[in-house]
Amino acid sequence: MKNDAGQRPSNFQLALKNKKSASKNDAGQRPSNFQLAPKNKKSASKNDAGQRPSNFQLAPKNKKSASKKLLLAVPKGRILDELYPLFARISLIPEKDFFNESSRKLIFKTNRQNLEIVKVRSFDVATFVKFGAADLGICGSDVLEEFSSAEIFPILDLKIGKCRLSIATKKSSVDGQKLSQPQSDLRLFSHLRIATKYPAIASKYFSNLGIQAEAIKLNGAIEIAPKLNLCDFILDLVSSGKTLAENDMAEVQKVMDVSSHLIVNRASLKTANHEINQLIKIFDATK
Repeated sequence: MKNDAGQRPSNFQLALKNKKSASKNDAGQRPSNFQLAPKNKKSASKNDAGQRPSNFQLAPKNKKSASKKLLLAVPKGRILDELYPLFARISLIPEKDFFNESSRKLIFKTNRQNLEIVKVRSFDVATFVKFGAADLGICGSDVLEEFSSAEIFPILDLKIGKCRLSIATKKSSVDGQKLSQPQSDLRLFSHLRIATKYPAIASKYFSNLGIQAEAIKLNGAIEIAPKLNLCDFILDLVSSGKTLAENDMAEVQKVMDVSSHLIVNRASLKTANHEINQLIKIFDATK
C-alpha cells in the first residue's frame, strides 16, 4: 500500500484518507454544542418568539374571575325577629344554625353562593362595615348617628326595627318638677349627668339646648343608673315604654326616630359594585 509518491502512508494518514470523520459535518467542520442539538426543535419552555412566558402569560388570558364573596353583618337580639320574615320575602335562606340561639357559630352560609352572614352586636355592625371586615350590614339609624363615618353608606331604610331614642328620668322627678313641656323644662338645667350608650348623640343634643351635659357611657342596665344616683337622666331606645314603667321611669323627650338600614362599605361598593347592586335591588324590592 503506497501512495502516488511511492511512499507507504502512515497509520494516521490511512485512518483519515477517503473517510469522513464521524465528529465532522458535511462541511468538514466539527459542530458546536448548539449545532449538535436539533436546529428546528422548539424549547418546551419558550414561546414562538423564543422568549420564556411570564406567569401572567401562562394563565389563560380569557378566563373570567369568580364573583367576589360578600359578607353581610347583622345585629344580634330583637331585630332578628324582624329579619327572619324579611329574609323570607327576598328568598335569602341562611343555614339552620343561624336560627339556633344556642349555637356558638358566628358566620353562616346562605343559599346564595357568593353571600355569607355574620352575627355581631349592633354597634359592631358599623365597626365591621367601616373597616371593610364586612361588605354590607343591617344597622339602626341610632348607631349610624352615633358612629358617623365617611366609610359607611346608608343605602336603604328597611322599615324594620322601628323605635325611638328618648330621654327618660325617674317618675318621681317628673311628678315633682311637673315636666309638662319637657324640652323647655330641660333648659332649666345648666348642668346635668346622663347615662347612655350614645355619648356623642347626647352631647350634641344638649349642646344645641345650651346645656352642659356629662355623658356617662354604659352598655347595659341603663335604667337602674338614676335609682343609684349615678345620673339625672338616661338616653336609651324606647319601643313600648314597658321597660321604663317597670323601673319607675318616665319618658321625657324623644330625640330621634330609629329604624334599621342596609349599609355598605365604601371601598366594597367600588370593588364589588355588580354583586352589591344585585343585593340592593333584592332588598329594595321588599319596600
